[in-house]
Amino acid sequence: MSTKSLDRNEAAASAQPAEAIFRPFIPAGVRLRELSPLALVIGTLLGIVFGASSLYLVLKVGLTVSASIPVAVISITVFRVLSKLGLRDATILENNIVQTAGSAGESIAFGIGVTMPAILILGFDLELTRVMLVAVLGGLLGILMMIPLRRALIVAQHGSLKYPEGTACAEVLKAGASAESRGVALEAAQEAHAVDHATAGGKTIMAGFGIGFLYYGIQEILKTWKEYPSKIFGQPFEGGSVSIENNPALLGVGYIIGPRIASIMAAGGVLSYLVLIPAIKFFGAGWTVPLAPETARLIRDMDVSQVQKAYILYIGAGAVAAGGIISLVRSLPLIWGGLKGGLADFRLTRASAASAPRTDQDLSMKFVLGGIILLLLAIMLAPQLNLRWNLLGALLIVAFGFLFVTVSSRLTGEIGSSSNPISGMTVATLLLTCLVFLIIGWTAPAYFVTALSIGGIVCIAASNGGTTSQDLKTGFLVGSTPKYQQIAILIGALTSAVALGPILLAMNQSGMVYVPVTETKDFSFPPGFHFTQDQYVLSGSVPKRERLMGGQAGSDTNSYYVVHKTTTEYGPEGRYLVNDQGIPVYLADPGINGIYDKLPNSSQTVPKFTAPKATLMSYIIKGILSRQLPWGLVLLGVMIAVTLELSGIPSLAFAVGVYLPLSTSAPIFVGGAVRALVDKYLYRKPENQGLSQERMAAETDKSLGVLLASGYIAGATLAGVVYAFLNLREGVVNRLVGFEEWATQHNPFFAGPHSDLLGLIPFFLLTVLLYLVGREVLLKPKAHPSS
Repeated sequence: MSTKSLDRNEAAASAQPAEAIFRPFIPAGVRLRELSPLALVIGTLLGIVFGASSLYLVLKVGLTVSASIPVAVISITVFRVLSKLGLRDATILENNIVQTAGSAGESIAFGIGVTMPAILILGFDLELTRVMLVAVLGGLLGILMMIPLRRALIVAQHGSLKYPEGTACAEVLKAGASAESRGVALEAAQEAHAVDHATAGGKTIMAGFGIGFLYYGIQEILKTWKEYPSKIFGQPFEGGSVSIENNPALLGVGYIIGPRIASIMAAGGVLSYLVLIPAIKFFGAGWTVPLAPETARLIRDMDVSQVQKAYILYIGAGAVAAGGIISLVRSLPLIWGGLKGGLADFRLTRASAASAPRTDQDLSMKFVLGGIILLLLAIMLAPQLNLRWNLLGALLIVAFGFLFVTVSSRLTGEIGSSSNPISGMTVATLLLTCLVFLIIGWTAPAYFVTALSIGGIVCIAASNGGTTSQDLKTGFLVGSTPKYQQIAILIGALTSAVALGPILLAMNQSGMVYVPVTETKDFSFPPGFHFTQDQYVLSGSVPKRERLMGGQAGSDTNSYYVVHKTTTEYGPEGRYLVNDQGIPVYLADPGINGIYDKLPNSSQTVPKFTAPKATLMSYIIKGILSRQLPWGLVLLGVMIAVTLELSGIPSLAFAVGVYLPLSTSAPIFVGGAVRALVDKYLYRKPENQGLSQERMAAETDKSLGVLLASGYIAGATLAGVVYAFLNLREGVVNRLVGFEEWATQHNPFFAGPHSDLLGLIPFFLLTVLLYLVGREVLLKPKAHPSS
């Protein structure tokens, strides 16, 4: 049925409920293959792949992009290739199962990356069992809490809640529908166009994946060109700088999120690197003592990155926290409406389930409620979460979980996944949880993990709730069976949650640098120090032992105690390896939020991840429970967010730009600028004239430019993951050192007086390619007279 005829039907029957007048692509009375084992396996594997790339991205820049459309396109392409090899093609419902199972990895990766690295920053070890438990419990809880809301949000409010990514994904699935599916739902005149469009989409995303993977892979391994072309200004503008990261993934992110958000993020970076840091250098150059919170260096002796870490991070954290809370407050009417709808749906579910058609069958409420109860018992019993028999913690998870799953699902329908303020909901959860803990006196370091466990589970649940609602909207439009989708995303979420924990630990370990402790650091333990003293946070009741790993493993084979020092008394805080005599031998600088990016006595760089959102979460917990936060800087950030809101500018995107390095937001800005040029061209095409704004947005969201950008993201981020794993092997690291030493001496694109300018050439070519594909100059689908 065409969109125009559907609109006429809706206008003629406006008094009828939405489910009575809506006709899905595959009618409810038709049964096609759907929850097949092959579709479930492919979707689960793609979920792990895109989950790993999303985890890399969230540790790098603090955000992710929806994986549903890329997974749908890959699924259509894979099954079409299999059909040419003699196997059967997938039905549209099977492809929908693939994208449903595959989308779970991205949402879980976001929740893990936003919360779990904060454990490191707070002074605890990042233990595999804790990460996996939080991921599994939060992921499954979010899906189960979303299931009773489906009729209220997806069915009853069809036409009111747009679910932009879910709608665009449904259009992709329709365009690539198999002959079997088209025989049910499409006219023959539409078939040829659909086949060629889907084929072109598959080629585009695969091309983007290959380009992104090779570009970033050879850059990191062979050091073919400079990763961070930059310009640092001198007098009279000392401290000012501009830079750009040579990363296809960030270019793709900018293209997908669009010009407005990309520009606002870049504006935040401009404020940090061209206003605040030069101002700090200008006014602090005459200081003869360190300015708090810095305790060792004078401002005049600090470089740009040191000023950013010492001062700007706190300002950015305050701005991000305020922006998230403001976004949440603005959504209060939606929250109230969603809660009323969710409670009403709980009452209607049992009555309507018995006689429901195929397209309206959910998992039983007994299964949903039983699953939620079992998950809450697991939360209370798991010792890794520090919530053993903690009824208050379980009640907070239930309250915040249902609240923010409802909010996330509704906001996703209003503004889409990319603009859904999940981090703001997590900030609010942590603020309220920590305030409750403060009131009842739970302020010991062990309760840091308790608060973070609650926040992590709620964050992942809210993220997965929004993703589940997008998937169910796609299924609603194409005519899938909801209970099969719910089974698929439960399996996909469980598998991704188990797989992403080890990947997170490996990425942290890949950037670990063991810095020898010397006398010049003025480090010592107090007289009579014992490993169980209260002022030190340990890995357990007895400190564990550890050997050097990664590229430095062969340099020292001894085993050391691991001690987490959380105060600056007697020397810098951090994670130390200590010998049997109690003497610190190494500072173990982690890959996540670490400060040393080169191996000792070597030019070899290692991957470091800023984990901006996780750092913010650690600041909130530590600031409230231990009262150790430079509130003056934080409040400056809060006032920046308030000023922007009063000016009518979304503060959250700007605040993220203030927090991140300008080198990160610059390629995002370039990607957004390319998207603006491409969209301007698409709007002028004759076939797009007269389309509504929502319909036009759906068309541009599934364009070839978006697919190529998605390929850039997937390819480059997976190359980063592979490079991180390579850094775990000593022999490989030695070869990487050789590549970097050769490039430093002989490659003018990597080092030398003109490397900053020459390093921009490959990025420029990558940008031009994205523009040409977006304009359909390259990889254009074949046109048919019938289309």
